[in-house]
Amino acid sequence: MPERLTEMLMDVWTPLIIIWITVLPSIYMAPLNQSEILPSGSSMGLNGLSGEQKVLNRSKRGWVWNQMFVLEEFSGPEPILVGRLHTDLDPGSSKIKYILSGDGAGTIFVINDKTGDIHAMKRLDREEKAEYTLTAQAVDGDTNKPLEPPSEFIIKVQDINDNAPEFLDGPYHATVPEMSIVGTFVTKVTATDADDPVYGNSAKLVYSILEGQPYFSIEPHTAIIKTALPNMDREAKEEYFVVIQAKDMGGHMGGLSGTTTVTITLTDVNDNPPKFAQSLYHFSVMEDIALGEPIGRVKANDLDVGENAKSSYDIIEGDGMDIFEITSDIQTQDGIIRLRKPLDFETKKSCTLKVEAANVHIDPRFISGGPFKDTATVKIVVEDADEPPVFSSPTYLLEVHENAAINSVIGQVTAHDPDVSSSPIRFSIDRHTDLERQFNINADDGKITLATPLDRETNTWHNITIVATETRNHSQVSRVPVAIKVLDVNDNAPEFASEHDAFLCENGKPGQVIQTISAIDKDDPKNGHIFLYSLLPEMVNNPNFTIKKNEDNTLSILAKHSGFSRQMQEVYLLPIIISDSGNPPMSSTSTLTIRVCGCSSDGIVQSCNVEAYVLPIGLSMGALIAILACIILLLVIVVLFVTLRRHKNEPLIIKDEEDVRENIIRYDDEGGGEEDTEAFDIATLQNPDGINGFLPRKDIKPDLQFMPRQGLAPVPNGVDVDEFINVRLHEADNDPTAPPYDSIQIYGYEGRGSVAGSLSSLESSTSDSDQNFDYLSEWGPRFKRLGELYSVGESDKET
Repeated sequence: MPERLTEMLMDVWTPLIIIWITVLPSIYMAPLNQSEILPSGSSMGLNGLSGEQKVLNRSKRGWVWNQMFVLEEFSGPEPILVGRLHTDLDPGSSKIKYILSGDGAGTIFVINDKTGDIHAMKRLDREEKAEYTLTAQAVDGDTNKPLEPPSEFIIKVQDINDNAPEFLDGPYHATVPEMSIVGTFVTKVTATDADDPVYGNSAKLVYSILEGQPYFSIEPHTAIIKTALPNMDREAKEEYFVVIQAKDMGGHMGGLSGTTTVTITLTDVNDNPPKFAQSLYHFSVMEDIALGEPIGRVKANDLDVGENAKSSYDIIEGDGMDIFEITSDIQTQDGIIRLRKPLDFETKKSCTLKVEAANVHIDPRFISGGPFKDTATVKIVVEDADEPPVFSSPTYLLEVHENAAINSVIGQVTAHDPDVSSSPIRFSIDRHTDLERQFNINADDGKITLATPLDRETNTWHNITIVATETRNHSQVSRVPVAIKVLDVNDNAPEFASEHDAFLCENGKPGQVIQTISAIDKDDPKNGHIFLYSLLPEMVNNPNFTIKKNEDNTLSILAKHSGFSRQMQEVYLLPIIISDSGNPPMSSTSTLTIRVCGCSSDGIVQSCNVEAYVLPIGLSMGALIAILACIILLLVIVVLFVTLRRHKNEPLIIKDEEDVRENIIRYDDEGGGEEDTEAFDIATLQNPDGINGFLPRKDIKPDLQFMPRQGLAPVPNGVDVDEFINVRLHEADNDPTAPPYDSIQIYGYEGRGSVAGSLSSLESSTSDSDQNFDYLSEWGPRFKRLGELYSVGESDKET
């Protein structure tokens, strides 16, 4: 208590002391020292010193003062006196002049050059500038010469409590788990005060709660917010609005304050068990529902949220545990009951289940609060449905020998109607699975019979589908797959695995193996194939070859002697009988072709043809092939040479039917001037400066029909041929129906740089009668003919 009282007294007296020091600065800013000159003693000086004068001098500073202070935000009727400057050289006369320079000199601080008094002319704000550095100097009032070197001093702006605390980061948001104990940390807030934290208590802050009690508390000096009540339940109230105050001056009266808000949200913990909305659920389901289909939903509500509200469902008791299953819906947290096994109304009409819901994530801190699970009873009633027929087996496997007789019974399928009415069943074969219609079925008893012969070697398995349909309700249909296996019988004789051609060397030895052959049989006996080999009865005593069966079911052909010659006999045929071990046994005769060949000393076959003997000695087969290739190449060269000579001697005259000149039509149209280099390239005749497109030339057949001229009399022998040709030419020129037809060609542009200018009269504003074409004869020989034509035209008009 004494310490608290002392602190309050200091807070009250400190401003008063500051004001007193500021108003009376001369008390503590007066020169500390003055230059003193101790005068010498008189002749009657002290201690009887005779006639001798002693002077004692002490060196002093020219300027002596402390730091000056001025109170911020001071506003009086007159400028405030900050302090006074004085030098020991000032004898009190007016010859000393004081000069002030530095921060704010002349604007904020003004000095009386006579007395050295410094006044503050404006209100000062310590938060803007805390101190000013100034320089003072004493000069001679008449000459302005410095009497002493300049000295620097500081004027400090003394703080007052003029700034309230501020929460720069507010408003705040914080979270704390629900059910937390008292004193659990929530968050920390921070306020700042622009006042001087060193001087006084202007920046000494104390925090308190204005709103939010009794749920939360705050440390006065650290601003740490903590919980003040235990077991705050999020499910009861989730969000709290807290107002925090920060007050300076240590929280005493007269201090400034600032506030901020803190929104505190309680986060969820798993402190609530799941609870079913009802203890008994009723569901009904048709007996023909598909497996995996949902039957119903149950829900256990949990007041918690997020992961804490997740529950798992399980069937723990009941007579339908093996028929039904329950799963959790991740989105809705419902328990979905589904069908695991088929239902049968005739066998079981209802089921009872006991379902349990338990939290997935359990907080061990709240286990003592009770089990975090709940149970409910589910009663499911099975309703009768018109069910399709049911086969006695889901699949059937039948076997039949491939030599079974037509219409023989292979097997039988059975089915029944599971309903109480028990409708009769009719059977049929899905012909999409029996396209060749190899089987039939009795519609009443389901016996399957053979319709066509079977061959195991062609198809070992036949898969068909049998359809059972209720006679009273044809929409009730069931299907069952039937696999029919064709059993083997010995109906195929063995034969050579491949066509063999054996080669026998002329220099072979007796007993040498010529060829090893194997046999195959399309049948498939249970114990595997065992083949028997033999020669024809008439070939048993064959003088040239013999056979030998090997242990691997193959046969070796051996030569009985040596000295075989291609010239004597080139090919030998050896018939061999192959029999199997079936019941009854099957056999076949295959002929082996044996060729006599010439071999090297290593037994490598080189030639098997008799013609090889006629080849010249020392000439190999490769040499013969090379000679033959050269001959063929020479023949090809000769043929090409003859062909080229024939094309060269052909006449250059084109046949009449290939005369391309018949497709050329000559137009006596003049082009577009000197720059027209392509007779029919109309694009060249266009003016690129102003013409965007052009109209192509079109020959138009005239509508006027030319009357056929009267037939001319036969030309006598004495008529001149030249006259006859001129008559025909005149008729052709005046025939409008003969091509080429009259046409109009528009020349929009006749080229650049032509000295003749434009020859077109279509754009001329004058008529032909107003023009004189005599100038055409002056243009040179190119326009001579044109000038003559126009001159003739003018003369004809005059005539």
